[in-house]
Amino acid sequence: MSENRTLNFRRNELLEELLSELKDNLQPAEEGILSRYKNTGMQYPLVLIMGPLRSGTTLFTQWLANTGLFAYPTNLLSRFYSAPIIGAKIQLLLTDLRYNFRDELGEFMQEVEYSSHNGKTTGSLAPNEFWYFWRRFFSEANRDVWTDEELQASMDTEAMRSELIGMMDVLQKPFAAKGMLFNYNIPFLDSILDKAIFIQIKRDPITNAASILEARKRQLGSEREWYSFKIPEYPQLKDLDPITQSVGQLHYINKAVTKGLSSVDETRKLVVQYEEFCENPETIFGQLVDKLGYSESLYTGPRQFKLTRNEYLPDREAIIKSFLEFERE
Repeated sequence: MSENRTLNFRRNELLEELLSELKDNLQPAEEGILSRYKNTGMQYPLVLIMGPLRSGTTLFTQWLANTGLFAYPTNLLSRFYSAPIIGAKIQLLLTDLRYNFRDELGEFMQEVEYSSHNGKTTGSLAPNEFWYFWRRFFSEANRDVWTDEELQASMDTEAMRSELIGMMDVLQKPFAAKGMLFNYNIPFLDSILDKAIFIQIKRDPITNAASILEARKRQLGSEREWYSFKIPEYPQLKDLDPITQSVGQLHYINKAVTKGLSSVDETRKLVVQYEEFCENPETIFGQLVDKLGYSESLYTGPRQFKLTRNEYLPDREAIIKSFLEFERE
């Protein structure tokens, strides 16, 4: 798929080769560490951010990172996707002030910036989507669509849980990450992760759909190219026009996440409207720390994020019409 991307979004093949070598070097040591975390419960909560592409999940993850309450998959940690517990220890060694010696590695000590390009961030400690990590546990790494039953039968859930527990043990914090690869599998995740908290991000659908179209052009050079994971409804959407495709993609993902969360206990889920989050992130912080049981935590983050609304989108009327058609289903 990398060859279909515009130049700025193509993979670095040399990096891919080196990461593959690193995987072979580190995995035997990681497997030895994993044994101590098997068949143990989670000491810290796992926060999973769910929802559609272009809905504000990257900004929300950057905000969580800057609260200081959470560990999260960084661009540095993502390089160790095949041995993340070892990677977490290396990250501590390089970036944690407790292990700083005369500022030898001061360039790693940086704050997470609120900027990204189609979900890609800049900086060693900026949040990473961590897709390589999650895909490690699939029986077919390049497949996007799974039923809960298929995952239950084929996914190495014990290894995944052990890796997550190990990272949290090293970093001594709850772990927050994007979980959108599992938008259609929330009941499955809820059944195997004993301390998971699911956060559903929802954005104004007109703005969200327009953002999907822009992301297609930016990353793939054309609105006609499918962008992001291929959802179960992809076969019925793939031959439609770009607006209907994008609206359908957004419609079905939101529907799947809402349906999946309907079976999750209220104490383990939080629905966040992106526009409300931008207007008053402190309110969302209060709701989240209540879910975590960290209600004494003080909010020190931004009072507001700039919310861009374009009421004059060139495709606005067509997007609205398409949404109404999907809502009639």
